Amino acid sequence: MARQELARFLRDCRAGLRPHEIGLTATGTDRRTPGLRREEVAELAHMSVDYYTRLEQARGPRPSTRILDALSQALRLTPAEHSHLFRLAGSSAPPGISAVRRVRPHVARMLQRLPQTGAIVTDAAYGVVAWNPLAQALLGSDLGGGRTNLARRRFLGQGRMYESSSAEEFGHIVVARLRRAADRYPHDPQLTALLTELHTGSEEFRQIWQTRPVHAPGHRTKILDHPETGTLRLNCDVLLVPEDDQEVVLITADPGSPAARTLHRLARQAT
Repeated sequence: MARQELARFLRDCRAGLRPHEIGLTATGTDRRTPGLRREEVAELAHMSVDYYTRLEQARGPRPSTRILDALSQALRLTPAEHSHLFRLAGSSAPPGISAVRRVRPHVARMLQRLPQTGAIVTDAAYGVVAWNPLAQALLGSDLGGGRTNLARRRFLGQGRMYESSSAEEFGHIVVARLRRAADRYPHDPQLTALLTELHTGSEEFRQIWQTRPVHAPGHRTKILDHPETGTLRLNCDVLLVPEDDQEVVLITADPGSPAARTLHRLARQAT
């Protein structure tokens, strides 16, 4: 347990939270700082002021999971801050209830600022939660609507699935990510239903699942057989949105290549 770092983190979080953000009225002349008072955090977390004070002064015992969860709620911590709080206290953060299936507005806006790049955002269960027009032109019009799941596409043939040189590799990537999601969100009903559907409907999925594949997101090159534009050599790069356990997939082509010219033409048609 990193007592000094935990104490500093709690003090910083308390100082950064304004009374009006939790429904308090910052009145009176005795409020010397814009942040919350210790007694206000203690009340929100349903613990004694003395106990919370000792934590902020690096004198407290190792807090339990219940105490850490209560502090996380009281201080309005983000998922990333929640995990950091647990690490400082020397504990493992409990698994999340469910995967985040809403994309952050600034991430969605970023996709629209990349007209020459196909871009999608996938959640922890490979649901497509955001996309831009070029990605839709490359991956199929059924990509829209927020109902596309790439795991179902890959193993169950639900939705348009173009021939690709990376189909086998992608199958292992999908299973590796879904295994991580199953560990992180064991109580997510949508994820549980998806895994049941994949196990029931795909022998290939069952076989790969048994191998327990491990994969880190990064750069891949694939050959895509597009029904309208023909064969395209594309680059796929993945950026992480760690606080939401989501991935941004960027699809590009080498500058000056035939595929790059095709992407440019599709981008013009899609706008």
